[in-house]
Amino acid sequence: MLANIQQLFDLRGRVALCTGGSSGIGRRMALALSQAGAEVVLVGRNKAALVEAIEQIEAEGGGSGVPLAADLLDRSTLGDVVAEASKAFGAPDILINAAGINLREPWNEISEDSWQQTLDINLSTPFFLARHCIEGMKTKGQGNIINVASLQSYRAFANSMAYGASKGGIAQLTRAMAEAWSPLGIVSNAVAPGFFPTELTRKVYENPELLAHNAGMTAIGRNGELSDLDGVTVFLASAAASYITGQIISVDGGFTAK
Repeated sequence: MLANIQQLFDLRGRVALCTGGSSGIGRRMALALSQAGAEVVLVGRNKAALVEAIEQIEAEGGGSGVPLAADLLDRSTLGDVVAEASKAFGAPDILINAAGINLREPWNEISEDSWQQTLDINLSTPFFLARHCIEGMKTKGQGNIINVASLQSYRAFANSMAYGASKGGIAQLTRAMAEAWSPLGIVSNAVAPGFFPTELTRKVYENPELLAHNAGMTAIGRNGELSDLDGVTVFLASAAASYITGQIISVDGGFTAK
């Protein structure tokens, strides 16, 4: 029985395409998938940072990885991104949509360009990139899509109107993906992190009072550590989650429970 349980979480033979893979949450999720046996393709704009991430993954992980530099804001190239990613290990059957931005602008300073950029990278790219992955997943007979939602999928924070709109949208997009693609054997879920140390939350972590306040808002009493994402990432990418789809799982220390 134990061997069967272990097989549920075994990602050997799987291929993961991970956006935002050069840093923060995307990089940590890619590392967790690699340690569970998956081959990983990291996508981002900074080639040097991607190479550094791959070096860490190959040193600490269980599989191999390749960097793929691309501008995910250019939707006309997303098909090429998937085709290029498929050259290394075959078509991706795990997709991590972790690339994102939060410009933290007051509502009256949001420009049309900054609004559109935020929605493009946080909401539009996950859909169009996933759609390019569907055919390969269908051919392989399985697929696991993991989007990255947010506390702001549920509640509002100051100076984050565009970001909040995009993360509210990603929660509904996850459900819509599940409705459309689950009959094909492709499940779609999202992880909604609380406060974790990433580039997007750097200003929060530079403010000790705010950081302590956020920790106090959790049920556990602390902010997140990137390692807290390992288990849920491997779970949602694995056969153990084959009957779970359209769900948003909060990894927030109980922030949304209080």
